[in-house]
Amino acid sequence: MSESYTDFAQVYDELMDETPYELWKNRIVEAMNEYGISKPIKSSEEMSEDREISEDELLESERNLVVDLGCGTGTLTEMLYAEGYDMIGIDVSESMLEKAMDKREKSGSEILYLNQDMRELELYSTVGTVVSVCDSINYLTDEEDVRLTFDLIHNYLYPNGLFIFDFNTDYKYREVIGDTTIAENRDDCSFIWENFYDPEEKINEYDVTIFVEEKDGLFRRFSETHFQKGYEKKQMEQMLVDAGFEVVKLIDSDTENEADDESERIFVVARCIK
Repeated sequence: MSESYTDFAQVYDELMDETPYELWKNRIVEAMNEYGISKPIKSSEEMSEDREISEDELLESERNLVVDLGCGTGTLTEMLYAEGYDMIGIDVSESMLEKAMDKREKSGSEILYLNQDMRELELYSTVGTVVSVCDSINYLTDEEDVRLTFDLIHNYLYPNGLFIFDFNTDYKYREVIGDTTIAENRDDCSFIWENFYDPEEKINEYDVTIFVEEKDGLFRRFSETHFQKGYEKKQMEQMLVDAGFEVVKLIDSDTENEADDESERIFVVARCIK
C-alpha cells in the first residue's frame, strides 16, 4: 500500500467537509464508555512531572492511550483529544500528517503523530483503544494484509482493549458506487471523480482529478489514483476472530441498525480477548 494522499492532502478537508466526523466521534466515545478500558486522561495538575509516577499510574496511562490509525489530517484525532483522550495519530501519508500537525500547532494539543504503514505498526507500549474510520481498512487490498494488520493491532492492545473501525462493503462498491463519474465545481477548487469497480477482484479504483486555485488566480491541475477493496460482513468477522478478537458490535453506519448484506458502511467494535 503506497502513500495514497499527496497533492490531494492540500484540499482534502475542503472536499470532505460533509464527512460526519461529529457522529463518528460520538459513536466511538459511546463505545469506549460502554465496552472499553480507555478513559479521559487526568488533568495536568494530577499528572504533574514534578512527582514520581507510580507503576499503577504508568499502566493506567497505557490503558488510556487511544490510537487513531489512518488519521489523515487529524480531524477526528483532534476531536477525541478535545474529549480528554491521550491520542496518537498514525498515517502512511506524510502530506496528510503535515496538515494534522498544522492543526496541532493551532489547537495547542499534545497529540503524537507517527508516519507508519498500518501493516508495519510499531508502538512504544500497549494501548487501550485503536480506532480507524473513513474506510482506511479498505486501502488494504489483500486479505493477508488485513490479517497482518489485525494481528499487529491485537499485539499492541491492552487486555480487553478495543479495536473500533469502519469499512466499506463489497455491496456498496458493486451496487451503489459502481462505474460512475462525479464532478463538483467550487469557488477555489473543482474535482472530477471517476470510479471503476472490478466485481471479480472486488477492487475499487477511483481516479481523482483536482483543479486548485493558486495565489496568482491560475488553477493547478493534479491527479491521483486510489485503490480500495470491498469486504463482506462475515469475512471481516472471521478475520477478527482469527486474530483473537471478540466482535462486540456490528452496525450499519448509516442507519445504526444491525449490519446486514445491504449495509454500505459497517461500524465495528471488537475486543481483544486472547
